[in-house]
Amino acid sequence: MPQPHDAVPTGLSRRSVLAAAGLTAAGVAFQGSLGASNASAATTPAIFYSPHQDDEAIGMAGSILEHKAAGRPVYLVLVSKGENGGIAQNLNQTPCFLGDKCSAPNHYHELGWQETGTTPEVVSARTSEFTLSAKAIGVDKVINFKLSDSAYGTDSEYNTFVQQIMGKIRTLIQQYPGASHKFPAGWLDTIDPAQPTNATHKACSDAAYWLMKNGELTDVRFNHIYTYEAFSRDQRDRGADYVLNIPSSHMAKKRAAILAYNTWDPSRNLYTCGYHSVPTMLEEAYGDPREFVYMLPSKYRTGRGN
Repeated sequence: MPQPHDAVPTGLSRRSVLAAAGLTAAGVAFQGSLGASNASAATTPAIFYSPHQDDEAIGMAGSILEHKAAGRPVYLVLVSKGENGGIAQNLNQTPCFLGDKCSAPNHYHELGWQETGTTPEVVSARTSEFTLSAKAIGVDKVINFKLSDSAYGTDSEYNTFVQQIMGKIRTLIQQYPGASHKFPAGWLDTIDPAQPTNATHKACSDAAYWLMKNGELTDVRFNHIYTYEAFSRDQRDRGADYVLNIPSSHMAKKRAAILAYNTWDPSRNLYTCGYHSVPTMLEEAYGDPREFVYMLPSKYRTGRGN
């Protein structure tokens, strides 16, 4: 069987491939609690991977702040460029679908942004919001993979995207030995539990899976980001291995990060792209002082449809 260094083993993409005991056999040991570690490697970074601009504010900011409070430097990775024609469409038309919730003056946009292909204005504006969010959280370093988001293409394009993520992560493994790595729980990240997962989020957790299976990653956690819209408040912790109750001082910073995605200030290239993309999720996360952390399930299935 080819190893992840060469290619994603697509022959395994539709069946369970990792038993619980196999995690330890592959060197994937989860030591201590699932919260921030106070281990002797406190000076090694915790690296958080945000698939798109806004995911870090929605479902990772509290966890980032928990690690910082434990004395860990935190590096925040933006995985994809975040091309999104839907956001461009929303900002190219008036009246706004958000109605009075729109923060643009008089709820007026008509920006004339490119709606197909690379959507350069969307990518640029979303990244400005991401930068402002990262500053609000206080991360120690921002890393941008600048990968074109091809997770929604063909199966071959999806697998290539997973391999690209893996290649970038390998570079960070070499640069920061002993770092812990925090990914989205891509197998859970869907707006509708009855629908397929978000392909970009799933590609991130698939990349983590292959690197864990190959013994290249050993200290790994996964944050469920889309739970804030997919589930009611009393169901959001379902199945979580660790529920982080975010302290009020940290929650204030998380809320500031969320508000970075609802800021209209063209002079700073801020156009509320996040709020014109996932307003419900941002608002629900703003009001819920919890985050939900998982280990990789024993019957994890690779592929964007799983």
